[in-house]
Amino acid sequence: MMVIKLILKVGGVNSNPYCCHLSLYFAQQGVQPQSIKIEGDITLGGLFPVHSRGPAGVPCGEIKREKGIHRLEAMLYALDQINSDPDLLPNITLGARILDTCSRDTYALEQSLTFVQALIQKDNSDVRCSNGEPPIIPKPERVVGVIGASGSSVSIMVANVLRLFAIPQISYASTAPELSDNSRYEFFSRVVPPDSYQAQAMVDIVKAMGWNYVSTLASEGNYGESGVDAFLQISREAGGLCIAQSIRIPREPRPGEFEKVIKRLMETSNARGVIIFANEDDIKRVLQAAKKANLTGHFLFVGSDSWGAKSSPIENQEEVAEGAVTILPKRASIDGFDQYFTSRSLENNRRNIWFAEFWEDDFKCKLTRPGIKYDPGRRKCTGEERISRDSQYEQEGKVQFVIDAVYAMAHALHNMHLDLCPSSTGVCEKMDPVEGRMLLHYIHSVNFNGSAGTGVMFNENGDAPGRYDIFQYQMSNISNPGYKVIGQWTNHLRLNVEEMQWSGGERKIPESVCSFPCEPGERKKMVKGVPCCWHCELCDGYQYQLDEFTCDMCPFDMRPLKNRTGCRPTPIIKLEWSSPWAIIPVFLAILGIFATTGVIGTFIRFNDTPIVRASGRELSYVLLTGIFLIYLITFLMIAEPSVAVCAFRRLLLGLGMCISYSAMLTKTNRIYRIFEQGKKSVTPPKFISPTSQLIITFILISVQVLGVFVWFGVVPPHTNIDYEELKPPNPEFARGILKCDMSDLSLIYCLSYSILLMVTCTVYAIKSRGVPETFNEAKPIGFTMYTTCIIWLAFVPIFFGTSQSTEKMFIQTTTLTVSMSLSATVSLGMLYIPKVYVIIFHPEQNVQKRKRSFKAVVTAATVSTRLSQKSNDKQNGESKMEPDSLGAEEKFCSPA
Repeated sequence: MMVIKLILKVGGVNSNPYCCHLSLYFAQQGVQPQSIKIEGDITLGGLFPVHSRGPAGVPCGEIKREKGIHRLEAMLYALDQINSDPDLLPNITLGARILDTCSRDTYALEQSLTFVQALIQKDNSDVRCSNGEPPIIPKPERVVGVIGASGSSVSIMVANVLRLFAIPQISYASTAPELSDNSRYEFFSRVVPPDSYQAQAMVDIVKAMGWNYVSTLASEGNYGESGVDAFLQISREAGGLCIAQSIRIPREPRPGEFEKVIKRLMETSNARGVIIFANEDDIKRVLQAAKKANLTGHFLFVGSDSWGAKSSPIENQEEVAEGAVTILPKRASIDGFDQYFTSRSLENNRRNIWFAEFWEDDFKCKLTRPGIKYDPGRRKCTGEERISRDSQYEQEGKVQFVIDAVYAMAHALHNMHLDLCPSSTGVCEKMDPVEGRMLLHYIHSVNFNGSAGTGVMFNENGDAPGRYDIFQYQMSNISNPGYKVIGQWTNHLRLNVEEMQWSGGERKIPESVCSFPCEPGERKKMVKGVPCCWHCELCDGYQYQLDEFTCDMCPFDMRPLKNRTGCRPTPIIKLEWSSPWAIIPVFLAILGIFATTGVIGTFIRFNDTPIVRASGRELSYVLLTGIFLIYLITFLMIAEPSVAVCAFRRLLLGLGMCISYSAMLTKTNRIYRIFEQGKKSVTPPKFISPTSQLIITFILISVQVLGVFVWFGVVPPHTNIDYEELKPPNPEFARGILKCDMSDLSLIYCLSYSILLMVTCTVYAIKSRGVPETFNEAKPIGFTMYTTCIIWLAFVPIFFGTSQSTEKMFIQTTTLTVSMSLSATVSLGMLYIPKVYVIIFHPEQNVQKRKRSFKAVVTAATVSTRLSQKSNDKQNGESKMEPDSLGAEEKFCSPA
């Protein structure tokens, strides 16, 4: 035990003519405080905020009826109950020295020095009375334990002093987590749970309501700042909860301070939830500022036990406070105390030196006391007033804990007495004085049912178990607003969400989140350093939402669902027969097939007539077969792709054109050679017979067929689904196209040989253009080839210019089939329709003419050509010489 030597010198000798008394000296110096003294065998100290904090320069202000007088009377009530209980501390009377802290830590420290006077060794050797005798120094009372204080800052200040003298302390209201530090406050205990439990309960409440973004608001001081610190620490450990702002209210707020607080809170307006650890006055002023800023209903307050179920903080601010969730240590109203307190009067409660002041404040009257001038503006107290009958009375919430704290000290002393003084009926020598550290051990070991029927016990840090009631301030109807119990917290949360009610009677829990949940198909892009805040980004293109934070590409054959939460197969399409892209080519092909079939039938029917024979029957049938195949390929290009269809496409796509242009090339080459040979000699050229012509034609055709079969061997025909061709930016329009394995390039390769034949044939047609029309088919073939070249020149830009179009497959297929049908139609129309017309409608012209020799034909043709050239040189109006009158139908025929 630490001993402090106090040396008092007052000029060496006290000038008091009477035998001096040191206690009088202390009173004169202001050291001896105003207090309640209850005599007993063992004395307990008591610290209560009887008065509020005074203005600057004044330690104490107005009297506090509930937190001060109610709690103080609760200790007196508990002492009465214990002293009258034969089973608890029998034959031992508990006394008390009760002091006023005035809600100020520094003032409470000065007051609490009273408790340690008996432990201070004083050196009064230099103090003498006027008669030379030593002073009479009464032995100071020894306080074995202290009940209190109320505020955490006061308890911390007092605990630092009591620890020096090993005096145990049990608080009934201090909840700062800092006081759980057993290394610094080992002699401090409390019957209320620390704010760390309260903070855990508040974190659980916030998370149960689905909030993840809140602000904190604390009054400057141990209670507010420690509570918020505990909340911050627990929320960090729990995760999933972010603090938008942590604001501190100054101890002495300046004018406009609370308006600034509200303005700061609105900087993060999404954080509607406000966790508030503040005193009553600060709470009230925050609500006032919110109301002034027209923010009624915006903030969702979660208040600590300093708010609890009190009406004073929300008076005249009910609309702003509506929906506030508050927490309060589980408590009960003590009926015995109500009976005791309501029976107190000025006559039977003289031990409470502050009771008269309470009486005046409670009944709004004025007592007549000696030395105090009567105030005529105030009603005079009669002394007949009665608490609860003539004034409003409601038991203060911490009364239960005050009683439990006194009983905890009593039970500890009782158990200590049983162990140290088993046969003694009073305080034995082993308990005189009571050893503080030993008493602390007994305090931590107590376990009994408290005044409310709940267990009173302490853990290794001197803390009581965490048991809380959870309230919500509801205005279900204007006439009866109030706090409603909506849950409990005892190591875990039990919250009745269905009983919660918010501003305007709304039942749905409002949101207090930094960022709202992303819509399906959106990923979270986190804000750096703030885990509860993110931006929502849509998974675009062909991406889908893989998880909460990631978008991934759908497989090549799939596209995202409409809500982009997964992928679905891409629809597979093909060119349908009913499509407008197919109807026109099919119509042209059918007409062409009918026309070609009609021409072939006519030629077969009139096979031996001069016109058919003069047309070169064998090559005509070959050429007409090629034209028929060209029309037929339209149906293969539109048919649903399969291995067989793809094989026939490869084979017939170029074969029909190859057959047609091979036959025409053979014809033009034959005519060109005949007339070129005729210029040199009368001997006919070789290989101009029908058999030779067929052989030449089939040799040309065989090149195409051979190339196709080589292609079959290298790459067997098969189908595939092209997912890239119809893959626009909007995946809703994406389609897979069932098609043969023919690329645009391979298609051109397939047609390239036919195009070569077509160009060669055109060249020969140009060279043979000088041969008279009456002798050969060079000119019709020439016109056919010119027109065909124009068709295919138009085909190329259309075909390749649509490669980026979403309708590429349809446009290219239609363009190709229509171009082929047109080229076939041109050949059919130029070469055979006029012959069919003569055969059908002018049979009189289809008669045999006399045959002429090769020499005669060549000579006639030469003369006709020269005459034609001369005729072109004459002026208009001159006579024009006609060639030898040969029937228009008489062509050059090879010898039969």
